[in-house]
Amino acid sequence: MSQRMYNELWAEAQLELTRLLTEELPAEPPRPEKDRVVFFQRLTTLYVRYIQIFRQLEKVYDQVVHPQKRQLIRKLLDGVMGRVLELKNEMVETEFSEYHYMNDVLHDLKLTPPTLEIPIPHYFLTERSKEVLERKTMLTDILKMVEITETPEALMAVHMSQEEAIKVIQVAERARQGRLQAKLNEEIRNRNRKYRTKDPGPAATELAAICIQKVWRGYIQRKRTKIAREEEMIFLGMMMDPKYEVPCPAVIRAKATEARTRFKQEEYEKAYQQSIVSVTNQLREMESNDMSKTMKEQIRQWFVECRNTTGVFPDYPDAKDGGSTLIFAEKNPQQLMEEIAAKEEEELNSKSKGKDEKKDKEKKKGKDDVEEEEAGLKMLPSAFLSDLEVGNKAFVDFWKTRKESENFSQKHEDELIKEDMRKVIEVEIREQVDEQMRQELAEWKLFVDKDKGGKTKNKKGSKSGKKKKKEKDLTVDRTLESLCQELVEQGLLKKANNVRLQDYLGDYSYLGTTLRQNDIEPMPSLSDVRQVVSLYAVLPLGSQVLHERAPLIKSILLAGPAGVGKKMLVHAICQDTGASLFDLSPLNLAGKYPGKSGLAMMLHMVFKVARLMQPSVIWFDNAEKMFYKKIPKEEKELDPKRLKKDFPKFLKLIKGEDRVLIIGTTKDPLSADIKAFCKMYSKIILIPRPDYGSRRILWKQLIQKQGGEVTKTLDLSSLAMISDGYTAGHIVQVIQSLVTKRRVLQQANRPLSAAEFVGPLAKIDPVFQAEEEALKNWYAKTPLGKKRIKAATEREEEEALAKSKSAKGAKKTGKK
Repeated sequence: MSQRMYNELWAEAQLELTRLLTEELPAEPPRPEKDRVVFFQRLTTLYVRYIQIFRQLEKVYDQVVHPQKRQLIRKLLDGVMGRVLELKNEMVETEFSEYHYMNDVLHDLKLTPPTLEIPIPHYFLTERSKEVLERKTMLTDILKMVEITETPEALMAVHMSQEEAIKVIQVAERARQGRLQAKLNEEIRNRNRKYRTKDPGPAATELAAICIQKVWRGYIQRKRTKIAREEEMIFLGMMMDPKYEVPCPAVIRAKATEARTRFKQEEYEKAYQQSIVSVTNQLREMESNDMSKTMKEQIRQWFVECRNTTGVFPDYPDAKDGGSTLIFAEKNPQQLMEEIAAKEEEELNSKSKGKDEKKDKEKKKGKDDVEEEEAGLKMLPSAFLSDLEVGNKAFVDFWKTRKESENFSQKHEDELIKEDMRKVIEVEIREQVDEQMRQELAEWKLFVDKDKGGKTKNKKGSKSGKKKKKEKDLTVDRTLESLCQELVEQGLLKKANNVRLQDYLGDYSYLGTTLRQNDIEPMPSLSDVRQVVSLYAVLPLGSQVLHERAPLIKSILLAGPAGVGKKMLVHAICQDTGASLFDLSPLNLAGKYPGKSGLAMMLHMVFKVARLMQPSVIWFDNAEKMFYKKIPKEEKELDPKRLKKDFPKFLKLIKGEDRVLIIGTTKDPLSADIKAFCKMYSKIILIPRPDYGSRRILWKQLIQKQGGEVTKTLDLSSLAMISDGYTAGHIVQVIQSLVTKRRVLQQANRPLSAAEFVGPLAKIDPVFQAEEEALKNWYAKTPLGKKRIKAATEREEEEALAKSKSAKGAKKTGKK
């Protein structure tokens, strides 16, 4: 696609964003909605529409090369992502579930389920590519230096001389050759027995020819029928044409063009930054003196006007209040003096009131909340709508109508840089001018009003609340490299596996909406899990703006049976965001940093390095061990609960500017204390066994990834049916054991069949229904699960009350 097409795509996204903003920011505030279903329907519609804008803006930002356009698109993209996260948070609070099903909304908007996928912006990695590469090289260098990988010497059990080793190798090789020769001789003997025949007569020869003809004609006819059937299926659109399964030249060229465009973006950005420096220096040389003179003249004029109206020289506005920017506002001197005096009185009054105001506010808040609950459901205030409105206005006022016929290459424009940098230089000069004019005003007061030094009021900062103790830095004298080296040596800082979130395969849940309408809680699909992980982990870690302003999520718990892909999700989050991975699993900490002081030092080092190398993920595998109800005898020596008291204190220190996420994975959450568990993890995501659609996708994609060919002899539907109860890990294990290199080479003569997979699959124990039901019952005891059950019971009571009222009304009408 050309730059013109991406500009048109941007304009389409802005048009849809304008419509959404007019709906979300009406002239009059909307009335509260009493019906929860209608309110949720509105939220889901907005959510789906914002996701479509998100997809368009992400594509535009990835391929537009104009540096100044990219700045505005980036702000809009961050704002849309933030609004998606806010709507997701409201949907969870309304429906009391992490998973939502919106088939009816997709049907109304004429969209397909894949459009609900959350795209991961490319700039998460492209704009930090150098930093991520440096971090990876540093980790690999440390790993080589400390030799964490197992050495060959550790694997050798017995020391032997060279002669003894040669003898052992000769014996093994001769035995191998003997076995192969015996097998070959046996095959030759069997072949000779099979084809040993007597001299045939003429009748036998004719029968043999007829037999060969029958076989050949049958083979040819079956082949023709197969080709005709495939052509018919392709014609009806029920089967993919083989020529389209291989990437066509147009797709390859498009990908190459996208790569060149990204390279061009870097070139244009460098030229843009250099131009900013040169234009700024030029403006400072040419216009700074004139700006300073005009500002001083205006401020002196203000001094004179104030003295003429009030009889006294004014107090110069403080830098906190904006300095001379207050002077240049459209106000006369009298109004400005009154405003400054009013501000001073407010500061004095605010100190004296304090506690009483807080109490009154709390009471008012409580009353307001009760009134809102009674009135109905309202959308929460947004932190991103104002930014979206400003960005949309900037597009409409400037970029929408701008003619760029002369800027065909889409490079930066110097005039726009001048307009932006003038404002920056004006702020710098204003600060210098304010200092000079404060001194000048003091001299005027001294000589004209005979007021020594002027009546300057020393404003002391209000000491509200107790001073927070700063965290002591226990490693002041150590460099980041030395801390990383120690953590790598101890196995706490690790390299993430090379997997992406898109590799977490799974299909959309097509029956979710229908089941919920019939008051049946559906189990989420793996596609739903992928979307939730993208929203809660990948987007906030990838964008600093989102992490600071969107609803803050400090910790996530991934709960589910063994093999559903919990560890894979942790590594995928790190790969998609370029995050550092810290492993604080109880088994990994066994025997390391003993004692309270050692534990405090370890936590301090981990959090210090995590902040310096953010984004970071701190991972707890087998997280239930940290909150055991009763520690098993075999694990008492490991002390798995040693972090239970100290870690929550460090968790509280994580703020919006710290892109650090705590992720726990557990396959046995029932053995842990649920209150402490839920207190540490703000979001609990239940990952179930894969459903039929997900299993079919898993079988097909994983067999092809292993080198196998999916032909008609391989019945994927049957495989998906018989593998009910097995997880993705089980399926991977079976495929790796069966689809070996030797079996891949044999596919031409003997294609893969479903029967081959039954044997290895039967040897593995599946996840039984009882285990899944136990996980569902445990999840019902979490805070969100309790809210959902409570809402369901209240809804049932309301329906029963409405039925009883209608029945009484019918009886009264019958009596009349």
